[in-house]
Amino acid sequence: MKLSLKIDRLSFRVSIYVVMIVLAGLAVSCESFFDPPQEMVLDYDEAFNDWNEYRAAGLGLYKLQQDLVDQIVILGELRGDLLEVTENADPELLEVYNFNVNPNNKYGSPIPFYRLIGACNGLASQLETERPEILLPDAEITPYVRLYGEVICMRAWAYFNAVRIFQEVPYIWPELTSVASIEEYVNTGFTVIDTVKIIFGPDGYHDNDTLYMDTVQLDRAFLDINAVIDTFTTQINERVREVGVIHWLENRDKTWDLTIWTNISKACLMGQMFLHEGNLWEAREYFDQVIKFSGNANVTSGEVKYGLDNSFGANYDRDGNFESSRWKSIFTDLNDREHILTVWFSKSFQQQNNLQNFFSIVSPNRYMLKPTHLAINKWETIWKASEIDVNNNLDLTVMEEVGMPGDFGRGYGASYVYVKNGNILDWESVQEMLEYKRLGENRLVRDIMEGVDTVVYKYTLGRNEFDRDAFFPIYRAAGIHFYYAEITAWGVFKQGENDYRGETTTCLSILNNGNFQGALPRQEGIRGRVGFGRGYDAIQLGNIIYTNDPYTNEITGYLDYTDNLDAKRRYLEDQMLEEKAREMAFEGERFYDLIRIARKRGEPAYLADRVAAKFSGAKAEQIRQHLMDEYNWYIHPW
Repeated sequence: MKLSLKIDRLSFRVSIYVVMIVLAGLAVSCESFFDPPQEMVLDYDEAFNDWNEYRAAGLGLYKLQQDLVDQIVILGELRGDLLEVTENADPELLEVYNFNVNPNNKYGSPIPFYRLIGACNGLASQLETERPEILLPDAEITPYVRLYGEVICMRAWAYFNAVRIFQEVPYIWPELTSVASIEEYVNTGFTVIDTVKIIFGPDGYHDNDTLYMDTVQLDRAFLDINAVIDTFTTQINERVREVGVIHWLENRDKTWDLTIWTNISKACLMGQMFLHEGNLWEAREYFDQVIKFSGNANVTSGEVKYGLDNSFGANYDRDGNFESSRWKSIFTDLNDREHILTVWFSKSFQQQNNLQNFFSIVSPNRYMLKPTHLAINKWETIWKASEIDVNNNLDLTVMEEVGMPGDFGRGYGASYVYVKNGNILDWESVQEMLEYKRLGENRLVRDIMEGVDTVVYKYTLGRNEFDRDAFFPIYRAAGIHFYYAEITAWGVFKQGENDYRGETTTCLSILNNGNFQGALPRQEGIRGRVGFGRGYDAIQLGNIIYTNDPYTNEITGYLDYTDNLDAKRRYLEDQMLEEKAREMAFEGERFYDLIRIARKRGEPAYLADRVAAKFSGAKAEQIRQHLMDEYNWYIHPW
């Protein structure tokens, strides 16, 4: 089985689709593809063909990663507070929405994870067997070493996402490379024979080292999230030296690095896993590699890779009126200042996802999911160009300038839209509607909003109704900054033997203005880059925090957190989560953010209250009580 690949981007993308056939065969009848040849010495022609086969198999893994995108978005968002079903939803989506997933529900199936993990097992074992030098710490860094890093990272990512969904996952032994063998193992456990083992010589690998066949008993083992994290962070640290085949050296297209696993996306995965484990110090160490790497800054151009400058900002006039947004381009183009690891799709190569089908109201898409009122309020009750008049008598503090409502940089026209009579409402009409809301002109609000459908839009931007090929960001700069903000909102880091300090100011800077980056140029912060990072527009944190009416922005009272550091940190963490909803809604992480913070606080109600709030009446209380039991946060297929 020989596959030849050209180096250009189009051939690469076609190969992912073609190689899917190869990997599908792996699951049923083509295990021989991963059977290692007994001869360990290849001549030049064989070596050339051999690398093309390895690379083809590696690219095929990305097709299996593509197949997980629908499931990741549905389970990470529909179970959270930002997404709900429409009357068009199919029964399986209704089951997810109601936390009552049938064992045959395709969104709750572990099979797509089995496929990716099994294929990773096969390719990793092949590399370890035929190219054992990749495991030697001082060996040359070759494309095989880099490919092996991709495989190990992708396998760890698959386990990590699976355990967040299923609470525990079977450890799928490296000998298991097909779905059929994995399912048999999960159900019964069994013995695998003819497993290739290598005995290394005393001075390392040589052509005459001993190969022999072994019989291995595979005992079933299930791993919880801490076991998954401990197992695979250790595996990555011990086995992976470099990650990511450098394709762009030949085709000069550096966007390749944004669509494959690299050293930077490995650091994102490691930091994410340690954060979910509660190991803040280790998480911070890995996130530092992403957002504080000095090589990211180009002082001449003022650009910072993975920074938060105004490259994706929003423009407002002097009165706070919205003019335009570049934030939307995050979902229409690949850019190495924001994108770190992105799952690539293209209708031209028959590689599509169902996100547009789920969300778009335009036929033939089915419009089965839409934003909740909770999600919409997060964008529509944020205010621009506000000014407050603080009085020594706290009760007399008033809003001097209420400002302009609405986050139009990331919200309306970017993350969601309103559709009326088949047409998208222009943003000026929405801004007018919000102003009528502020004035209490409810009749005029109804005139604009009657007959409106609310639509998730970020996966439809720049695409026609048949495309269904929006790429999906696994890691992007804003997401890593949010993780860093979460660490510093609550974390207390040891500086010396008896010297501890909190870093709430760092968290505020990440969220508001980007000052924590010091000398790096043009940093704006998450809110700042879309116009909400300065003055009273910024997230406030002091002893006294004023509260506002969400629809009029008038002062309604205040919170007194004097001498209450824990309360301040909780408030800041809550604000961070609100801001993350505006920036990253519908990107697959919301439910797991709620789980992580609820578990950290030891408060199941933190999650239960927020999810239940999207329901009404008796259903809301039913869902709340259901989610007060952490067992019900997970799907249990075994």
